[in-house]
Amino acid sequence: MKQSSLPLAALLAAVTAVPTLAQGRYDNIVQTEVLQGWDLPDGRRLAAVRLVLAPGWKTYWRAPGDAGIPPHFDWSRARNISAVGLNWPTPDVHVQNGMQSIGYTEQVVIPMHITPTKPGKPIRLRTKLSMGVCSDVCIPHEVSIDALLDSPDLSPTPAIVAALADMPYSADEADVQSVTCRLRPTNHGMQIEARIDLPHTGGTEVAVIESGVPDVWVSEAATTRSGNTVVAVSEMIHTEGGAFAIDRSNVRITILGGSYAVDVRGCTAG
Repeated sequence: MKQSSLPLAALLAAVTAVPTLAQGRYDNIVQTEVLQGWDLPDGRRLAAVRLVLAPGWKTYWRAPGDAGIPPHFDWSRARNISAVGLNWPTPDVHVQNGMQSIGYTEQVVIPMHITPTKPGKPIRLRTKLSMGVCSDVCIPHEVSIDALLDSPDLSPTPAIVAALADMPYSADEADVQSVTCRLRPTNHGMQIEARIDLPHTGGTEVAVIESGVPDVWVSEAATTRSGNTVVAVSEMIHTEGGAFAIDRSNVRITILGGSYAVDVRGCTAG
């Protein structure tokens, strides 16, 4: 499985390095703040976590690229929470040592739509965030978050509103006309060729494909444009080498352009 060895080996090396690299000067890479947010008419709470990175450091988006570590929230110790919907602002594309990663520098506000188990009762936002951070070295990092959301409020928080406004456009908002995906088997997994008919999003466009299948690694997409059509080609490989199936309705494609980004959910057979 030669094509998948580089990202998997990099991730394994980073995880192995945790006991030593996470000590000392690596302890204060990320500062966290919970933004209390406000109550929504449907009973949900819209809150957020602000991550402030030390100078020179970056962290990763939900689909981090070949060189990144995907963030993960563990909600097992939270209280009065039945569901959490994360809203990721538009990330930046970084190229370091010839490898592409996707994420954030300086700081990022991550809005959360929280559905309480018992509406109207306080919410204990207690979680561990496992994430990757990168500067001269790239390492896994973990932060603990614990806050009580107990003050009813209907006034929107400006920082959360700004983060929501910075999210990619939906397919409808971006005037996407059609999205098709062609799948074919490869020696190690499956190739996906996505074709998205949409207006130019500005500058150099980068497509990111997410398979919608756990433990399936997706390579950096070769992205080209012809007229009104973006073509993105990636290879998908199961991290344990097993077989897998793709449901096109669960495929997610994000086009990161110089002017704006577009979030496309699902595709049809090409």
